[in-house]
Amino acid sequence: MIKAVLFDLGGTLHTASSPPGRDAWFARRLLDRLSDYGVELDVSPEELAVRLHENAEAYKRRSEQDLRELPAAEIWSGWYLRDWSAGRERLAPIAEELSFLYDYERMRVLRRPCIRETFEALRDQGLRLGLISNIISLSAAPHFLEEYGVGSYMDCMVLSSAAGIRKPSAEIFRIAERELGLLPQELAYVGDTLSRDVRGARNAGWRLMIQIRNPGAARRDAGLEHAGLRPDYLIDGLEEIPGIIRAENRQ
Repeated sequence: MIKAVLFDLGGTLHTASSPPGRDAWFARRLLDRLSDYGVELDVSPEELAVRLHENAEAYKRRSEQDLRELPAAEIWSGWYLRDWSAGRERLAPIAEELSFLYDYERMRVLRRPCIRETFEALRDQGLRLGLISNIISLSAAPHFLEEYGVGSYMDCMVLSSAAGIRKPSAEIFRIAERELGLLPQELAYVGDTLSRDVRGARNAGWRLMIQIRNPGAARRDAGLEHAGLRPDYLIDGLEEIPGIIRAENRQ
């Protein structure tokens, strides 16, 4: 019997896009905030936007190989801003703030419809709820959940930034199991990617994997179309989840 449903954040509870000019706007925002703390980078916002994207992609490729999330100060000094030798000691005091800005403001984020209604319906079934997310900030995910009105619903929140482990490693799912005191066969996961979410839930042997459609996941999942990774259910909206869990628990 399924006793808890855990969710991914980006692509699942909200979608993200980058309208024209957003990357340069964010780079300017980042330069201004760094300057507030006495960290001056000799680069235009446009050039920083390009290099930040390239460096972030390089970091993601590294993290996808060893499935480890580095501390924020190391991410910013050794990867995102490595071209300017800002230094870990100078960035460490503001690394979490930079990470929050990166996760919260870099993209235009739109919450999915029916988040609170879905969570309430699952709670009415007696289910526990949680989050497992790959994210470099410690504070952005709780902030998003409070904005969406579901922060108080969380029985478990496992972030790669805190755990030092990234999906699709089974170990980040094991952390959630231990926090909830539940077994893999009692757990369901909802995510949007084959590469991280479906593969991660399968690696962990969880009872049910629900994938929610997200066109933005196509780039991350490129090449996996014929890899044999399949969710138990493929849905268009969060509101479908309570009915799926109810039907599964009746079997």
